[in-house]
Amino acid sequence: MEIYNFTKDGGKRVTTFNSDFVLSRIIQINKISHINCMYLDQEGIIGYHQAVVPQLMLVVQGEGLVRAEEEKYVKVQAGDAVYWDKNEWHETKTDTGLTAIVIESEDLDLSLLIALNI
Repeated sequence: MEIYNFTKDGGKRVTTFNSDFVLSRIIQINKISHINCMYLDQEGIIGYHQAVVPQLMLVVQGEGLVRAEEEKYVKVQAGDAVYWDKNEWHETKTDTGLTAIVIESEDLDLSLLIALNI
């Protein structure tokens, strides 16, 4: 399990074309991918299971706890991204609720991850 950050602080200000915003890149993907939004309500859980393909979970709202094969949980919150490799056992749970975008693809590769590692 790897945890990254995609908050505004790690982004880059874009001013081209008369723009004024901060862009925090996540990843480049070249193959077929599945991108889903997951909503965990209060006391929600994504049960302990193996990743079928590499996956990247981007927490966009709320907070929770994640773990890999060890029973050591790590707190994550909005702005954090968690990467699990293919076949890696993992679990996500929350007491208060959590919304996340999940990207799943054989093409997910840590070397292509653009955000900052924390």
